[in-house]
Amino acid sequence: MKPSVRETRPARVNILRQIWVVFWVGAVMATLFTAWTPLGIFPIGLIDGIRQAFNEEDQSELPLITPTPRPRPRVGIVVGHWGSDSGTVCEDGLTEQEVNQEIATLVKENLVAAGLDVDLLMENDELLIQYDARALVSIHADSCDYVDINATGFKVAATLATTTPEKTGRLVACLYNRYQTATGLPSHGSITPDMTSYHAFNEINPNTTAAIIETGFLNLDRQILTQNQSQVAQGISEGILCFIYNQDAELPSDP
Repeated sequence: MKPSVRETRPARVNILRQIWVVFWVGAVMATLFTAWTPLGIFPIGLIDGIRQAFNEEDQSELPLITPTPRPRPRVGIVVGHWGSDSGTVCEDGLTEQEVNQEIATLVKENLVAAGLDVDLLMENDELLIQYDARALVSIHADSCDYVDINATGFKVAATLATTTPEKTGRLVACLYNRYQTATGLPSHGSITPDMTSYHAFNEINPNTTAAIIETGFLNLDRQILTQNQSQVAQGISEGILCFIYNQDAELPSDP
């Protein structure tokens, strides 16, 4: 038996009312959740906290990378006669050793500022035994006595028994080139056996390239050696840097 039209209409009305009630309840609940937090249905900061926890967990699993700094080139500077004797002594009491030390100190400051590690060594320093560095330069000055008008200028020498003549020749060429440019002093050709047989050449590690420089004569070159020491130190410093960084330099034909 079919239901009458009057019986089906109230049923449809009830269904529509229920749907309408559900809609409004949903709208009210959504409003309440939105009022609870502007970010949605989660409490304020909950999402950020979850993200942070995951990030911290991910970061803790990553290995820490420690940057490895590039090694700084090491250079040794021997202060001629320091800790041994006075060297050449002038009539007014000026000593070669104090001139050498003042110049060597400036050289060290220049090289440290340029990014090198520098050891300031005494004449007979125990550290010279098997001393291992990129280069070693011993700083000296020449006689305070007047010889003649030709007793002026600088000298650079290295051991004749070197096992690395190419490197040694380049260090000598760099020192000649840069020192002459910085000071304007001429090169003096009288290289003595005391220079080529300098004791430190036989004491240091064979891999250490070494040279000795006589910065000038304490008689005719006294002014630049005592009053313009920054120029003297600049010439030696730039000569060493020329060697360390493989820069161009030409050795004079008659050093």
